[in-house]
Amino acid sequence: MDLFEILLSASFWAAAVRIASPLIFATMGELICERAGVLNLGIEGIMVIGAFTGWIAVYAGLPLWWGVGTAFAAGAAFGLLHATLTVPFGLSQHVVGLGITLLATATASFAYRLALPEVTSPPKIDPFQPYEIPVLSQIPLLGEALFSQTPLTYAAFGVAGLTAYVLYRTPLGLALRAAGENPAAVAAQGLSVTGLRMGAVIIGSGLMAVGGAFLTLSAFSSFFFDMVNGRGWICIALVVFGAWRPGKALLGALLFAAFDALQIRLQQTSIGAVVPYQAFLMLPYLLSILALIVMSRRAAVPAALMVPYNKGER
Repeated sequence: MDLFEILLSASFWAAAVRIASPLIFATMGELICERAGVLNLGIEGIMVIGAFTGWIAVYAGLPLWWGVGTAFAAGAAFGLLHATLTVPFGLSQHVVGLGITLLATATASFAYRLALPEVTSPPKIDPFQPYEIPVLSQIPLLGEALFSQTPLTYAAFGVAGLTAYVLYRTPLGLALRAAGENPAAVAAQGLSVTGLRMGAVIIGSGLMAVGGAFLTLSAFSSFFFDMVNGRGWICIALVVFGAWRPGKALLGALLFAAFDALQIRLQQTSIGAVVPYQAFLMLPYLLSILALIVMSRRAAVPAALMVPYNKGER
């Protein structure tokens, strides 16, 4: 199979959409945080705790959607801790974020060993199954790629659309964006900058955790510690790539996922017989870095991003 055949195959684009789904959840969560003025470097650990809590909840007997809700709650709890330390107390967002990543990852590891002390390999659950949308799933190429996915993939695109709508079509979205651009103006309108920023971090962290839960509840059906594998850091880059706009960030997630799906298939071609597989593993990251360099040159960073706000100070 050559490159042209790969790019025209429905299975390739279906895989790209599937790979992009957890990135979309987490990227939207990070974007919400940053539009409100808070950089959340806890995303990697929050995705890990989301993957674990969603999986262990379903393994314990809860329905799949309850597992998603459990993951969201776990992420929101770590988001509350992050927000409390960075917003009212004004601690370094870099240090707190990295600390949250370490704490959430360690918590998942400890809870796993506590819940399953004798297990040598992770037990499996029954994950979400693909649901074919009638009529739409029969469209050539596009049908298999977009309309024959699991419910969580449809939810990911729904979250992206809802994020864009709230940010640009509602008073709440205007207030959130203003909190990341000019918090003093928000306070002058009688709104709480602290409340807006904390709420954004809590909701955003919950979405990050759902992105992690996608891996266990919709992709792999079990939990292992390296499954997030740097996706959180990629999502931070995707926010910059998308210039802090949901639509562009969504396209960035799909682009990275397409590169990832492509490298897997290239390893199975004649090229893969002579080129070391490590070169293919690097491909999506190298191409994403190039795309990030090109796109970020014109990106407008929220003016108050990482700038603590203390009421009454100018």
